[in-house]
Amino acid sequence: MQNLFDLTGKVAIVTGGSRGIGRAICERLAQHGAKVVVSSRKLDACQEVVDAIKAAGGTAMAIACNIGRKPELQALVDQTVAAYGQVDILVCNAAVNPYFGPTQDIPDESYDRIMNSNVRSNLWLCQMAIPAMAERGQGSVIIVSSIGGFRGSARLGIYGVSKAADMQLARALAVEWGPKGVRVNAIAPGLVKTDFARALWEDPANLKKRTRDTPLLRIGEPDEIAGAAVFLASAASGFMTGQSMVIDGGVLAGPPVLDEE
Repeated sequence: MQNLFDLTGKVAIVTGGSRGIGRAICERLAQHGAKVVVSSRKLDACQEVVDAIKAAGGTAMAIACNIGRKPELQALVDQTVAAYGQVDILVCNAAVNPYFGPTQDIPDESYDRIMNSNVRSNLWLCQMAIPAMAERGQGSVIIVSSIGGFRGSARLGIYGVSKAADMQLARALAVEWGPKGVRVNAIAPGLVKTDFARALWEDPANLKKRTRDTPLLRIGEPDEIAGAAVFLASAASGFMTGQSMVIDGGVLAGPPVLDEE
């Protein structure tokens, strides 16, 4: 019987792949047989991930790319095709959040950077990679969103807007490209222990509240998001498209009832 999670022969691009959730996704896709292109702004950081993948017996290469620059995104796709022949799996993971505070005070530049990097860049990359997938009749796109796209936030409001837009982008693309065999889904993580979210989990008061309000009573680890990416990239999710997988320890389900209450 076919291994539903076997990615042998598949080629994956992962943006924001040098650390945190992106790195975990790169390593797990490679472990399941994919050839992985690790991309972020810093080539040396990407190469560190590539070296780890190769040391574990996998296949990978590093390509530096600033997602805010359209020519660099095109070069990322072109260099991947030149090296590995095609793109089967696209993971849009890179994101920014240059502003932490009320929406009333967000500078225009910060708003533009959040929306352009977190939404428009994903659209650009999909426009570049999906048509060739459609020609072959198959492909999987995974957009890493956030539970911030489901909830309001007093300090991460516009970031949440961008992540809600990412989930809608996945739905729109799923409808457009489904007839050609291309699946597009999103992953919506809760608070995960990454450098990107460090301001949230390093704050003792916030961490205490978040873990108390999470049914599993802890925050997530990058690898726990990577498993979902392997699922969405593989035949195991072959009939799934246009969906947003929430992986948040139960936060959106509601706070647990603790014994002392």
